[in-house]
Amino acid sequence: QVQLVESGGGLVQAGGSLRLSCTTSGRSFSSYGMGWFRQAPGKEREFVANIDWSGGFTVYADSVKGRFTISRDNAKNTVYLQMNSLEPEDTAVYYCAAGWGRRDARYDYWGQGTQVTVSS
Repeated sequence: QVQLVESGGGLVQAGGSLRLSCTTSGRSFSSYGMGWFRQAPGKEREFVANIDWSGGFTVYADSVKGRFTISRDNAKNTVYLQMNSLEPEDTAVYYCAAGWGRRDARYDYWGQGTQVTVSS
């Protein structure tokens, strides 16, 4: 079993930055790929980014490429999402998850989510 807790969400103006953190406990964090997803009101949950177990391979959704950076610190059991040049369209609840791929069905464990609101 893996428990995930996100933090770092909040309200920011367009063009600003936030860094989300996801701290895990339970089974070995370093054996899992980790991903970030988001869900805006009235929309389906969508893939944002993922990172392999070593941190050496990352994948991004086209909508965030060049603005967001996913990273991890296995010594701290934590994965991060640095979000720069935020846009109102980035407003959503952001979730971290343990697994791999772009489809949320491929992720076994999920956090409770953290709200990100970008004002125009």
